[in-house]
Amino acid sequence: MAEEKEEVVDKKAAKKEEKQRKKEEAKAKKTQRAEDSDELEEESGGSKVAVFFVSLLIIIVWLAIIALLIKWDVGGFGSGMLAPILKDVPYVNKILPDDAVEEVSTEDSAYAYDTMADAVERIKELEKELADAQNTSSANADYISQLEAQSAELQQYKENEAEFEKEKQSFYEDVVFSDVAPDVEEYKKYYESIDPANAEVLYKQVVAQTAEDEQLDDYIKTYSSMKPKEAAAIFDTMTDNLKLVAQILNGMDADSRAAILGKMSSDTAAKVTEIMKPSE
Repeated sequence: MAEEKEEVVDKKAAKKEEKQRKKEEAKAKKTQRAEDSDELEEESGGSKVAVFFVSLLIIIVWLAIIALLIKWDVGGFGSGMLAPILKDVPYVNKILPDDAVEEVSTEDSAYAYDTMADAVERIKELEKELADAQNTSSANADYISQLEAQSAELQQYKENEAEFEKEKQSFYEDVVFSDVAPDVEEYKKYYESIDPANAEVLYKQVVAQTAEDEQLDDYIKTYSSMKPKEAAAIFDTMTDNLKLVAQILNGMDADSRAAILGKMSSDTAAKVTEIMKPSE
């Protein structure tokens, strides 16, 4: 009986020791896990710090590169786009190209006025310039109007002159050189009797017409005395002056004219006949 009790006591003691041992092992494992976790956290924290500083360094490098590109005005980026935006930002505007800063400053100074009196004076100057420009424009408009009026007068004069020439030509054809007109010699005597200064041009025309008539009479006599075949052969070669051929034939009698036309080529004879046809 005593042995059984001792055995029970020993078992209880063994269980207690086993339980205590397991408890200590669990505690040791927990402590080990805590230590491992702390180490991992320390390592992770160090890694994050390293990543942060590396990222910051990369950003700084890129900012430096961008600042240099702006300062050197590569592609006009600094002077064209950023200068109007950053020109008034302290310190930051130091990265702008020097030329861009000077240009912007010059543009600003052109419209900067220290006092209201300066601004008013500038307004008066601009108003005076505007008035001068308007006066000049008005003067130019008046000058253009005068030129247009003169052009209209000249155009009217030109039209009147053309009408006068037309009437003069009609007068010559219907009166001076018509079939019922006085003899040319009478016109010649008349023009010789009037003031030479007024009759000079007309006199020359009459003299020239008289000479032409005399020459035409010589042609008529010459070709009338020729054989029709010979005269026709010559007239066939005068295709560049068929008007003269028609005048010569008109001055001949009907028989001579018919004989010559009959010997001429049909084409030339037809053209000459068309010219000789009386106007309706």
